[in-house]
Amino acid sequence: MSGSTEARRPSSDSSPPKDGTKDFCLGRVPLDMKSRFYYAGIRVRDLKRSLAFYTKGFGMKVVGRGTMPHGGKWVHLQTPGTRMRLELNWYPRGSRFYVPYRPGEEMDHLAFVVEDVKGAYRALLRRGAKVAVDPAHSQGTEVYVKDPDGIWIELLS
Repeated sequence: MSGSTEARRPSSDSSPPKDGTKDFCLGRVPLDMKSRFYYAGIRVRDLKRSLAFYTKGFGMKVVGRGTMPHGGKWVHLQTPGTRMRLELNWYPRGSRFYVPYRPGEEMDHLAFVVEDVKGAYRALLRRGAKVAVDPAHSQGTEVYVKDPDGIWIELLS
């Protein structure tokens, strides 16, 4: 139907579409779409504590920080040798962004490649990380701990 505002659904036909798009989940994405992942932002309850966890535990460096108009604070962290960043966000009560914290809300996990999985695991536990999955239940090449706010961290080699 011409002029319809109804969303187009992917065709069940396996032939490529003729309009320069490709099927992507439930919609269509232009083939020439260019993007790159920049950072993941996580909400933290105690910015100082989380900053210490990621800088001391993973050697991440602060590459930016600021205060938001509503009084919230953010810090960008980066692991040397990579372009991706982790953004720590703290929001004060009364801010339109503040919500009561629930551990790991909607976030599955963050993953870090380390040289020595067992050594990194032990070091993070000494720094206060909690066990997310007992290493005896992993395949030996990865383990999971929780950061101070309950977000799962995967360590893999």
